[in-house]
Amino acid sequence: MTEPPPEQPLRLHPRREPFEHGLIPLQKLIFTDATQTLTSIRDKLLQSPNTHNRINSAIVAETLQIAPDHARLVIDTIASVLYSDSDPLVVAKPDEVDAVGVNVYDLVIFLYVQSYKRLLVKGGHKDSAAVADVWPSTSAFDGFLSALTPLQLVRSNSRRSMPSQSDEEAHQLSYLQKHIGNIISLLADSVEGEGEESLVITMEKFEHLAFLIYFGEKGLEKTPLSQNAPFFANSDSSMPAVPVPASQVHDWILQNISNALDRISERAAAKENGQSQTSPDQDVLMTDVSPNFKASTSGKGPSFIEGISKQSYVKQAHELKGSFVKVVNCHESVIYVLAPLKYATLYGCSDATIVLGAVGKV
Repeated sequence: MTEPPPEQPLRLHPRREPFEHGLIPLQKLIFTDATQTLTSIRDKLLQSPNTHNRINSAIVAETLQIAPDHARLVIDTIASVLYSDSDPLVVAKPDEVDAVGVNVYDLVIFLYVQSYKRLLVKGGHKDSAAVADVWPSTSAFDGFLSALTPLQLVRSNSRRSMPSQSDEEAHQLSYLQKHIGNIISLLADSVEGEGEESLVITMEKFEHLAFLIYFGEKGLEKTPLSQNAPFFANSDSSMPAVPVPASQVHDWILQNISNALDRISERAAAKENGQSQTSPDQDVLMTDVSPNFKASTSGKGPSFIEGISKQSYVKQAHELKGSFVKVVNCHESVIYVLAPLKYATLYGCSDATIVLGAVGKV
């Protein structure tokens, strides 16, 4: 009787949603001294009228000194990138959002990552100043795309110079590696003690880190974040685990981030050496397709509609796998994506009409 193979250890990944779809170009949401300012904002929010640490858009607007419409945009954006589909905010109807409110700790983490800068196109961008008057913030494609005509874009496989999914994941992990200590401190509670030992984190607060990270693989059922942590694993929700030092949580997450970065480096080295990968990066492999490739689908990752030029093009729901679509380098065309989507990303297109079906965020 053969023994079953040992279970593979769960691997940490950054959640792409807050970094790709959760950034709002409002200067008032970006803080140069994020930890100090957000600690003050957190305390003020917790002292405001709330139910189970949930606050409405009026309190968000008053505390952050932003317009009511912008406060509602913040809450709606958080709802679209939350880690739990069962969160009351996610399932709330539009007229119920203010009654439900956003969790203070989810809001604080969301505000912290507004300082995240997207990974630039390989080769850089030269004319960001030229687009500053048009876009509220510089884009990863400034300069690179404007330097080419639409025809050149179609003929050249410009995605070779665009960040791959692995590039973006490594960039997000590096950001977390630098800032996770500050983010943990915003979730921690103070207790009697000296230095680092005076900060502890409860299992409930720890779960809010699921806004940024998860263990496992895309498409597989995810367990609560705390059940992957040795200091909270197998805890009974009816008998919450004892809070643990924030420094212990910090060290454990840093080790997992370091392991994840090592895996990405090894995978990149193997690819450069021409070795096969046991779990290929779907986005990386897509760079090898023809520039005139129309659309791709796979069980994992996004579907691509790419290189459409001077024509009409229709994609129906049954022709797409997953709920994330990227429309790339399409020019002088009319494109219909008639499918319900969670996210759609459009870039490198010119003189094109793109019609999207029901879509959560673009």
